[in-house]
Amino acid sequence: MSATRSVKWETCLRPGCGLFLSLCLVFASVAQGFAYQTDPSLSQQLPQAAEQSLEQLQQLVAPIALYPDSLIAQILPAATYPHEVVEAEQWIEQHKDLTGDRLAQEADKQAWDPSIKALTQFPAVLANMNQNLAWTSELGDAYVNQQQDLSTAVQVMRQRAQQAGILKTTAEQTVTTQGQTIVIQPATTDVVYVPQYDPWLAYGAPLAVFPGWYPYSGLFLDTPGVFFGLGFAVRPFYGFGWGWRNWAFDWHRGGRVVFNHNTYISRSTTIVNRNNFRSNRFNFRGADSHGRGFAGHQTFHSPTTPHIPEGTHSGAFGGFGHGGFARGNSSRGQSSVGGFHGGGRR
Repeated sequence: MSATRSVKWETCLRPGCGLFLSLCLVFASVAQGFAYQTDPSLSQQLPQAAEQSLEQLQQLVAPIALYPDSLIAQILPAATYPHEVVEAEQWIEQHKDLTGDRLAQEADKQAWDPSIKALTQFPAVLANMNQNLAWTSELGDAYVNQQQDLSTAVQVMRQRAQQAGILKTTAEQTVTTQGQTIVIQPATTDVVYVPQYDPWLAYGAPLAVFPGWYPYSGLFLDTPGVFFGLGFAVRPFYGFGWGWRNWAFDWHRGGRVVFNHNTYISRSTTIVNRNNFRSNRFNFRGADSHGRGFAGHQTFHSPTTPHIPEGTHSGAFGGFGHGGFARGNSSRGQSSVGGFHGGGRR
């Protein structure tokens, strides 16, 4: 018996057999690792970020709630890629000579998410997202984890603006009510006007400023109104899969963003999908696709009192430095004759 065993062990100690045994040990170790990772108790040990209240979400969406639906449908996914927002804004600054077809063609070559490419049509919006990265990433987090609540918050703010006489149909936009839903669409198909307004004063009662919000220098409104200063031509982008006509917002199905007739799903590794924790699928925040990593969103603070220095006004969410408030032709867009709405002065 001992001789037989000796022969068997001698055979198994040959080089080929040694490799086989090593592989067996590796696979056993990996299997044990997977068994640990799928332990339901692990998800309970992970820190869970608290969901934002409706009041906090209303404060969060105040800067964009009065934008056209399709523009919001581009901003929300883009907010899940804050590192690409920074890259795209820097790229725009370095290529100010690009407009129209040339801008669309060059933007299409970049390795960005379609939502980021789409926002190159609106450099003013992109610049503001870059200026307020804490707000941007917080917005992206809410879009990934609280879509329905975020959609509700937008509608609540629109209702407030409508009741305050701020949100209405103008030469630049069409405002309609479908049941309990307020829809905002551009008045024309070729030019989109981005309203410029003080997000903390445009909804009737003043809102607390989002923590860390930094208004653009020189962009101030001293009334709770809306100004249509610049229109962005979107026709040059029609021929690209990420262009204006490929985005929509579905208010009736959980606040979904629709991209090319399908529900948009963010693939960002920057924003944590906390729903994955509940299903034992882990999507840890890590480095971005360029290997640099990003700090991501910060903890949402309770609404604070406006912290703008006395004697000044919070900045309008618009396009300073990118043609905003232009009165003549602009390389980034064209002026509107709609002017100021809401009882303020022009």
